[in-house]
Order: sequence, then C-alpha cells, then structure tokens
Amino acid sequence: MSPFAFKTAAAGLLLASAFVLIPTSARAQQGTVNALCSTDVGWCEDAAAAFTRATGIKVNQSHKGTGEIGAQLRAEAANPKTDIWWGGTGDPFLQAAEQGLLDPYRPAYINDLHEWAVRQYAMSGNQVGGFYTSVIGFGFNTDVLKKKKLAEPKCWADLVKPEYKGEIEISHPASSGTAYTIIAGLVQQMGEDAAFDYFKKLHKNVTTYTRSGQAQAPNVAKGEVAIGVSFLFGFEKWRFDKFPVKTAAPCEGTSYEIGGIALVKGARNKANAIKYYDFLMSPEGQAIGAAAGSYQTPANKTFKPDPRIPSSDGIKLIKYDFEKYGKAAERKRLIERWTQEVESQPR
Repeated sequence: MSPFAFKTAAAGLLLASAFVLIPTSARAQQGTVNALCSTDVGWCEDAAAAFTRATGIKVNQSHKGTGEIGAQLRAEAANPKTDIWWGGTGDPFLQAAEQGLLDPYRPAYINDLHEWAVRQYAMSGNQVGGFYTSVIGFGFNTDVLKKKKLAEPKCWADLVKPEYKGEIEISHPASSGTAYTIIAGLVQQMGEDAAFDYFKKLHKNVTTYTRSGQAQAPNVAKGEVAIGVSFLFGFEKWRFDKFPVKTAAPCEGTSYEIGGIALVKGARNKANAIKYYDFLMSPEGQAIGAAAGSYQTPANKTFKPDPRIPSSDGIKLIKYDFEKYGKAAERKRLIERWTQEVESQPR
C-alpha cells in the first residue's frame, strides 16, 4: 500500500471509530445547523458529511471567502441566518467579534489546543478560536517558468521584477482574508508607505485579482498562471498529486494566519452549532483537513498530524500583530488605501 493510501485509510478508520463511539440515539438525532466555511471546499464538504453521519444533524453549509462572510454577517445582524463560521484567515473573525457579531464559547478541551490557538480565545473574549495555522508564500508552475525562461521566485523582491509582468496571480483584499493577511503582513514588515510602494510595483505584474485566496493553487497547477501568492498549504495538494508545482517562503520573511472558528450571535440552532464546533476541533474533525488534501497545521495537539503538512521550520516569520490588524477600522483603512492607490493604477 502506498503511503498516501495508508494515510487516507487511517483517516477513514479514525472517522469510523468516532462514528462507532457515538451512541445510536445520538446518530438518530434530528435537527440542522447552518454553517459558513472559508477553508478549502474539500475540507468543508467532508467535515459536514462526517458530522451528519456521526450525529444525524443536517449541515446546511455554504463556502465563501472570509471577507464576503464578514459582510454577510453584518448584513444579517438583526436576523442571523448562520449558526457557526469556521475556517479561513482569523483577522476577519476578530473584526466580527469586535463588531458584536459573535457569541463567546470557551471549550472544555482548551488545554488540548496549541498555545497559538488559545491566544485567539484570550484576544477575542472567547469569541474566536484558533482553528489551524499556515504561512504566506509563493507557489509556481515549474513547467511554465521553464518554458518562458523565468527564474523561480525566492523573495518578495523577485515578484516586482519586470520579467514577471502578467505572470502573477493574487486575491482581492475586499473579498479575501488571504489578500488582507498579505497586505497587513507587508505593512508590518516593510513599513506602511514602503509596502504600498511595493504593491504599486507588484500591481504591474499581476494578471488577476481573484475573489478567493484558494484560487491560486489550482490555477498555478493547471498552468493558467505561472506564480500564485497565497498560503503555502494550498499548493501542497497539487504537488503531491504530481503537478509541476513548487513552493517558496519569501527570503525576507513572511506573515502567517491563524484560521478562525466562531459561533454566530443570535444563532437559531446554537446547541447543534456547539456540537459541530466541538467535532471540528476534535482530533477526528481536524484530521479531515489533511485527508481532504488541505495541509494546514491543526490546532488540536493531541493527535499526530499528517506528515504531508509543510513545516514552518526554517521559515522566517514576522511577529504578526493580530490585535491591531484584526481591528475592523484598520482593515477598512488599509483596503481603502489599497483600492485608491494600487487597484486604480493601470497595468
């Protein structure tokens, strides 16, 4: 049996064991939970299906970018239609907490979580939990680069070289938490004015600003674009599936995310939302990510994570200020400046 098949089978057995341990009465339970998910669509769908199999609770779930979901929750604040929101970059979760859109929940298994996950609870008055972590970097198609006689990018400084014009794809910060993490990270790393000068140069090389930060990996893998800027984990699935994809963490240093999970204030199905939350944070729920080809580092530290998850060892990480850049006003200000000074420029 191949290592991949072995791991996939092991993940299946893990989920099967979780199902067996839940009493028949719980599996027969009726009810629904309304969820929004911002991580890889495979993880979203597989987690919902596994939870329904284990509990009998139907999951009505949509997949959207964190920026879109933040706007949706604000629009629905007087009459919430969502019970739980999970996956995707943590800054929009913190902004939603600040705006009074989330309910506090501090799980009994808090000591089973990594310190970086627990910090998110403390920072948000228990409204936001840390769900996983991953690092910003580059993914690139080696066949496309070779064909166009372009070097593999290793640093932020490489991406603004004129030879990469029209070869780079990144997401749009108004809809994508990934793009906001990139902007906020480079502002912290370079200083704000220098970062915006950089974004103006990068803009000339960008072919498309996608709605979601999850678009870059498949587009790079299929050769539709040479280079994508996003979270490194997204490119790993395609690399393991034998596409001509490689990754690099920027040599100057880079930012990272702590993905979020939260209960929505005014949830109509709160009891079921808590059950889904606890399932997603359990070893069984967290293992679904890698089994579905989503290779973030899980928050739960009580099980052995999939060896295909990329290590951050050797990557130069900045000291990301989640408290400052998780504020709604700061996000609004930076995105408005980006729109006015960068997006408006011709390419």
